[in-house]
Amino acid sequence: MRVVVVGATGNVGTSLLRSLVDDDAVESILGLARRRPELELPKVEWAQADVRYSDLTSRFRGADAVVHLAWLIQPSRDQRLTEDVNVAGSERVFRAVSQAGVPKLVYASSVGAYSPGPKDRAVDEGHPTDGISTSFYSRHKAAVERILDGFKHGNPDVQVVRLRPALIFKAEAASEIRRLFAGPLLPRQLIRRGLIPAIPAVPALRFQVVHSLDVGNAYRLAIKAPVSGAFNIAADPVLDTAKLEEILDARPVGLPPRLLRIATDVSWRLRLQPTPPGWIDMALQVPILDSGRAREELAWKPDRSADQTLLELLDGLREGRGFPTPPLDPSSGGPMRIREFLTGVGRRSW
Repeated sequence: MRVVVVGATGNVGTSLLRSLVDDDAVESILGLARRRPELELPKVEWAQADVRYSDLTSRFRGADAVVHLAWLIQPSRDQRLTEDVNVAGSERVFRAVSQAGVPKLVYASSVGAYSPGPKDRAVDEGHPTDGISTSFYSRHKAAVERILDGFKHGNPDVQVVRLRPALIFKAEAASEIRRLFAGPLLPRQLIRRGLIPAIPAVPALRFQVVHSLDVGNAYRLAIKAPVSGAFNIAADPVLDTAKLEEILDARPVGLPPRLLRIATDVSWRLRLQPTPPGWIDMALQVPILDSGRAREELAWKPDRSADQTLLELLDGLREGRGFPTPPLDPSSGGPMRIREFLTGVGRRSW
């Protein structure tokens, strides 16, 4: 089996490569990325490609499956660029899959594609995927879901799988996650259980996380299984204020959702951090996921719990951990994170 991974150097891409390398059924892997890494892995060859303009069709020919992971979260202040990569770029990937005659397409959707939903019970893959209107990330994920619906209708011979995971963490992605969401002013030395003074107690702040390596394995299983359609991917337990208080040994402080959103908006506008308030809206509105279909049809189950995954991320943030690919490299922010400041804290790409 030959697999092409588009966006192979990021958080999930590196985990997927690790899972594929260990699978005897996978003979060769082509990793595509905007910036070619120096990392060497068995079975893996690298090629530089940008989903906006590169020739993807020739890269895809002869593949048994294409996995599309490429996505921009930053720069959050340049939504023309993020939409060009995320939405138009995804459409180009899907078109190239059709032109190259690839029999299977696996796409990285997200919990962020879902419309507002319940926090007191889990929803399956039939929940609407119209997104959260105030979040550009969610709007883009929902838009690509519609594009993929059209692709599936026009290419009935292609097996189309879309995974919708919860928040995805691992220690090796900690430096990238800090750059993407917290920015250069976060003091990593204080990210320690017992040193975090308080957490916001917001009733709707109930969310799920899953370890990146478990997500990588879910993609591997989706590539190999004779399945199509959508699969939710999340680990237990659901994280809420009480669970975070237990995990972090931090004091919960009641905070109205509106005040949390205002604080995020003001700090984003002042360029103190790169995360716009739409991320708060999405966190408070997306539903809790039922991963039963993945467990039954893919025989997938996470090896790590949600609380273990969160603690691993905190350790990685404190230690400044990363991985030797351009997105995950701890040094990509520059000495003293100067490159993050020079790019306007979310104004343009690194």
